[in-house]
Amino acid sequence: MELREVIGNRRSIRFMLPYKPVEPEKVQRMLEAARIASHWGNVQSLRAVVVFKDTAPQEVIDAITAPVAGYQIRIAPVVIVWYVETAAVDEQSDRLRELLRAGALGFGEDKHEALERQLIPFFSGIKERLKEPGMNEMDCGQGIAQATLMAFEQGLGTCLLGGGNTEKMKKNLGLPDSARILILQTVGYPAESADAGGQRPRQPFEKLFSMNGYGKPFPRSQAVVDELIRDSMIQSQSPASWREAELEYLRKALAIKGNGLI
Repeated sequence: MELREVIGNRRSIRFMLPYKPVEPEKVQRMLEAARIASHWGNVQSLRAVVVFKDTAPQEVIDAITAPVAGYQIRIAPVVIVWYVETAAVDEQSDRLRELLRAGALGFGEDKHEALERQLIPFFSGIKERLKEPGMNEMDCGQGIAQATLMAFEQGLGTCLLGGGNTEKMKKNLGLPDSARILILQTVGYPAESADAGGQRPRQPFEKLFSMNGYGKPFPRSQAVVDELIRDSMIQSQSPASWREAELEYLRKALAIKGNGLI
């Protein structure tokens, strides 16, 4: 499968096969993809705890709940708890030195001196501010996105969900006080169709993106849109005509009570 197929067909898969375990090596490939993602200053504050339902202690399983769409957590065989390790910022000076030695930072004969005299003192002076939500979350998102693409490359489905009681989660998972939970990611083999009903609704392109200043819509070429449709990177608009029948089938097959929202 080509990468563009993975990107184009990637949908949040909410219905997993609860009885089919996920191979640890497939999850490892997801983590490997996250590990090599770009991160400011090479700090790598993205961390994760992978919960395998068939082996995890009950108190850990009980802790990973979500206030909305909790059924997804219940039926997924694997849940990845992604978090920011803010203490990683304390090691930033060493990470910058590593970049310099790798030839990925600076140039010229005095680059080592410039690093120690200028860049490291600058970042050290704003270290505590860099631990606050912002740049870390942005770059952690890149790592999670790469992990998601790797999951779909391997035939897995995933869905990102906001956590519930994050303090309980941190305690039961044994996370340090410096950790800030980002999101939960369910992982499993899809029980629903790969396109999951079709292309999700999106706001108008021109409303989202501007050129050379706010309020000046980026011109959208229909030829580019048609090309993306031909390459299956944009699917037919949801819902597919058979989607409600599929959802009813899944509700019964997976014994989901109520309306499936919680």
